[in-house]
Amino acid sequence: MSNMRVAVAGTCGLALIIAREIHEETSHQLIILSRNPQPGLLSQGYLCQEVDYNDTTNLQHSLMGVDTVISTVTGTAQLRLIEAAVACGVRRFAPAEFEGQPGLRAQNDPLDRGRALALAHLQHYRGYIESSVFVCGILYERFSVNGMTSQRIGANTGYGNEGDYIVDIRNMTAEAPVYDSAGNLSYLCLTSAYDVAKYVVEALNLTQWPAEMSMCGERMSVNALVEAIRSYRGRLYNSIQYQNPEGLRYQLTMAQMGGDVPRQRRLMTLVATAEGRYDFATPAYLNSQCPRVQPISFRDWFTRNWASVP
Repeated sequence: MSNMRVAVAGTCGLALIIAREIHEETSHQLIILSRNPQPGLLSQGYLCQEVDYNDTTNLQHSLMGVDTVISTVTGTAQLRLIEAAVACGVRRFAPAEFEGQPGLRAQNDPLDRGRALALAHLQHYRGYIESSVFVCGILYERFSVNGMTSQRIGANTGYGNEGDYIVDIRNMTAEAPVYDSAGNLSYLCLTSAYDVAKYVVEALNLTQWPAEMSMCGERMSVNALVEAIRSYRGRLYNSIQYQNPEGLRYQLTMAQMGGDVPRQRRLMTLVATAEGRYDFATPAYLNSQCPRVQPISFRDWFTRNWASVP
């Protein structure tokens, strides 16, 4: 496909990983939309546009000539961005998802963070703009040294710190949602943020975007994940709790009664995992469509990430 003007909305870690991949690996014209000045990015040769998501004229001016918008902003800001994209004739829009399949989220899901409303907005404007959700499951970076917030990913989720999700690797403890509601092993798909960026860049070259485009670095059971981490670390767990949705919901109720909001957020993600919200069919769509991308395995990613930690 010929060169196009691509806008990445946001400057979180994932946004910048995607932006860097576009900037360094393609000849597309990239523009980064940011609420604040970005002198550091400008000095690296990036084109940045300061935007006010409450200013329709400003937003539309920033999107003039843009073919594709990749969003990592949520809430009202994303709704205004969608409206501006439609007004400017932007051809394609990828909303801020980058997780499991949206259709598996319950109505009024506490983990939604305004994403369902954005999808409804895009559905409303489907006659004017093409859109697709990038589905990648769980980012490997949730298991990073110092958590994914150390890479400026998931800062506002409530479960971005080290040890917030399934395994506290440094202290070798685990709260593992290994069973679904039927007592079967629960599964999840995982992908590195850097491979997400590679697949997003490859997707820019596809002539048509389906409603969802899945990608996967590795699919495994939660039980296998917990055991893999033990093996890679070469250490036994100090404690491990095997959970199912019923037990997790009971703990969630207790956390709600106690007003422990951080605990509630962490338990909600474990319930979602046990319910299969981050699992999908493999090989994933983009894995099949874009064989040039060879995603890193969880083992290779993990051993590199934790190599310096005894």
